[in-house]
Amino acid sequence: MSYYKLFDLQREPFSTSPDPEFFFHSHSHGTALKRLEISVRLRRGLNLILGDVGTGKTTLARAFLNSFSGEDNYIFHMILDPGYKSEFQFLFALVKMFGISVPFKSTLDFKEELEKYLFQKGVDENKTIVLVIDEAQKINSENLEVLRTLLNFETNEFKLLQLVLIAQTEVLPRITRIRNFMDRIALKYTINPLDEKETREMVQFRLRQAGYNNKKELFSEEASKLIYQATQGYPRKISMLCHDALEAAVMRERDSVDADMIRYIIERERRNEG
Repeated sequence: MSYYKLFDLQREPFSTSPDPEFFFHSHSHGTALKRLEISVRLRRGLNLILGDVGTGKTTLARAFLNSFSGEDNYIFHMILDPGYKSEFQFLFALVKMFGISVPFKSTLDFKEELEKYLFQKGVDENKTIVLVIDEAQKINSENLEVLRTLLNFETNEFKLLQLVLIAQTEVLPRITRIRNFMDRIALKYTINPLDEKETREMVQFRLRQAGYNNKKELFSEEASKLIYQATQGYPRKISMLCHDALEAAVMRERDSVDADMIRYIIERERRNEG
């Protein structure tokens, strides 16, 4: 039997891809998104969003970009893997990303060209340049210093570069060691896992986004409680467990998920890990 037909779905509800349409606005995630948007619109400079693995940081980043859709006065750039080995590599990547035509030169030349670009776009053209760096805990100390330098470029009213670092909390000690970096942070926010009520709401939200409009609950209340206990409210774990549950329901030709099915999947995973 078809996966989608069995559950009256139009799309996969529990993909772990960072689709902003499936971004669930928990209290923590919604607050992070709103505060980040305000900070960038006010051009305050450096923003740091922290969270453990699987808390939904990347999806939040995509939702953040989506919230500026159609606004021509914002120019967004995103780095998914900032693990550049040297200052030269990092600066070269930034220059190329920003579309700056510059011959093979030194790091000092790159910085000067970046400054010119930011002043031209930010002051002459009144554009807001936003650089979002995901997995920012991978940035080495040398390149964190590069970012600190770029944050020096400003007018009397605002920073010329809006920098959003999305990172695991392990990045904090290295940032703390860089002089005049911590005090430049306009926004520092840590995303927390969902509580039990939000876990159930996230499951229901994702099902609705995937086209489910049946009044019947696909996941029983007891199943939802077990999902929370097993995942501790981490969105990625929730999605993975729910996907496995629907897959198991398909295999058994069941049109809903009960607590016994969740227990079975949890126990199966434990055996696999062992």
